[in-house]
Amino acid sequence: MEATEIRKLAALEDTHWWYRERRVLLGRALRRLAATGARPGRALDIGAAGGGNTRVLRAHGWRPLALEYSAEGAGVARERGLHVIRADARHLPVPSAGLDLVVAFDILEHFDEDHLAAAEIRRVLRPGGTALIAVPADMRLWSAHDVAVGHVRRYDRAGLRAVVAKAGLELDELWSWNVLLRPVAAWRRRRSTGSDLDELHPLVNLGLRTVVAAERHLPVKALPGVTLMLRAHRPS
Repeated sequence: MEATEIRKLAALEDTHWWYRERRVLLGRALRRLAATGARPGRALDIGAAGGGNTRVLRAHGWRPLALEYSAEGAGVARERGLHVIRADARHLPVPSAGLDLVVAFDILEHFDEDHLAAAEIRRVLRPGGTALIAVPADMRLWSAHDVAVGHVRRYDRAGLRAVVAKAGLELDELWSWNVLLRPVAAWRRRRSTGSDLDELHPLVNLGLRTVVAAERHLPVKALPGVTLMLRAHRPS
């Protein structure tokens, strides 16, 4: 992702409906882990950008390290008081089997060799450690936005399962997100000429946030969405 897009994301992520709801989903996933008896430990947030998800990890008691490839993103994360390192997700500068949790939201789609990044996630997780991964869904939604933010592909369920399995991770749960707004996203992407990371009118932002938040309470996870999310673990 270009430096201008990183700065734009960092400026928007605290208020934009997409990023706010993803932080809610991350928080819910962390609470579910806690409910299974998993204690907060060492965590890695790959592709942290401005560190929005890293701050969620910290708020839930985890000891997170933010990892960001770009100088711009790493700089923003440091400005926000986060512990951050710069590195490529295919070559994580982290000891093997040393982490309890890895979060990789919107990372795999940036690499031709997505299996290498997934294998690195497995390597750095301790046996039984958890991976939370999100990727853009469905090549039918491919648009100029994907090109602008450096995507190589969008995923279907079978393709994502295959990448996770090849890496040696065991899939626990796979679901769709942003299902209700998929028709809106498809309409907008067909007309896009670049990134759709734009500041929205507060009322529009609130409306979109209200719609996507409704998915928390509706049985729509098996339907086609804009994003695929999964929870997996490194086998013991």
